[in-house]
Amino acid sequence: MIQQSTVHVVQSISNPIQSSASNSGSGILERRNGNEVISLTQVDLSTSVFSGQSTGLHLTVAKPDSEQLRGKGGSTHYKSFYVYCKNLCKAIQPGKLRVRCSKCQQGTLTLTRDPSCWEDVLVRNRLMGVCQAQDCDGTVAEFYFKCGAHPTSDSDTSVVLNLITPNRQHVPCITCTDTGDPVLVFPCADCHVICLDCFRLYCMTRLNDRQFIHDPQLGYTLPCVAGCPDSAIKELHHFRILGNHQYDRYQRYGAEEYVLCMRGVLCPSPGCGAGLLPDAGVRRIECLQQDGVGCGFVFCRECKEEYHEGQCCVLRVRERAPEQQAYVVDPQAAQLARWEEASRQTIEQTTKPCPKCHVPVEKHGGCMHMKCPRSSCLFQWCWLCGMEWNRDCMGDHWFG
Repeated sequence: MIQQSTVHVVQSISNPIQSSASNSGSGILERRNGNEVISLTQVDLSTSVFSGQSTGLHLTVAKPDSEQLRGKGGSTHYKSFYVYCKNLCKAIQPGKLRVRCSKCQQGTLTLTRDPSCWEDVLVRNRLMGVCQAQDCDGTVAEFYFKCGAHPTSDSDTSVVLNLITPNRQHVPCITCTDTGDPVLVFPCADCHVICLDCFRLYCMTRLNDRQFIHDPQLGYTLPCVAGCPDSAIKELHHFRILGNHQYDRYQRYGAEEYVLCMRGVLCPSPGCGAGLLPDAGVRRIECLQQDGVGCGFVFCRECKEEYHEGQCCVLRVRERAPEQQAYVVDPQAAQLARWEEASRQTIEQTTKPCPKCHVPVEKHGGCMHMKCPRSSCLFQWCWLCGMEWNRDCMGDHWFG
């Protein structure tokens, strides 16, 4: 029996078509009006609202009814996932969630339960299933994301930006107080919300001031704009919002910061700046030319001038990074820009009527895949859009 994680009551399914629909994790679904089999790896091009033509923010949003779009047959589609498409678009785009067998890499895995949170899809070996492919005994699910703005091959995957989300709660931005959509939710205790325009400005300001922080595990990153503890952004592809040129600067500064943290030095020759890791106590340093990197300049480790014998005549003032200063945030705006606070106001909305028989169905967890508990109905539907559970629901908002 397929386990459903979203309602109290799970009945065994005898109807063949309903049984096929319950195997939503396998990535295969039969349409109600026929036996046409739809692969979860297909991409619906009619639901993209993003353009890859922007050269600055790299994100252009058209808003016909927020993130809702009308699909075939008048169905409403909601975008919940966003990715950075590095191949064709080179921009932030809506994403499609896909699942496959980790052993044979085919979309033939039937999940034992639906994903209900980011950990379910980002943590390896978290969800299990049964592979239906011949001669494959795979049991581990592998989730991945694809760009939803254009056709993609099976191997063409994109990095998911899990902090970017539709602003269905209408939470105001912590800096400009406007209600943007989509928004970025910082991983802090208050889950502060910032619109993407302000997030790009925040990143640019910190980059110009060289006030990104170097985390030993995460790398060159930023915390919440309000300076909240334990709020560093883990997925560094979020900084792609800077655009290509500024992202190159970000990578260069990050590499330099890493060298300095490793007690290395940067070549002082104009136009070079190569990172060097000489042995401790070595005073004569040569910037070796290897693989197109380095300039051959030989300099003194102490004064950073051309190497010389004896004491340094002039010692350069040791550059000192400016102290980290909190971004200016209005305390009242910070109180209003809390994602969890807005979510708390909708906690009571945990019951909706079944679209087919109107029996109340209670939702638990973040999975949007619902099944009517009434034995004579067992209708499978989407909590978010209210439509019969389908491939678009899986790819666009399986959980959230």
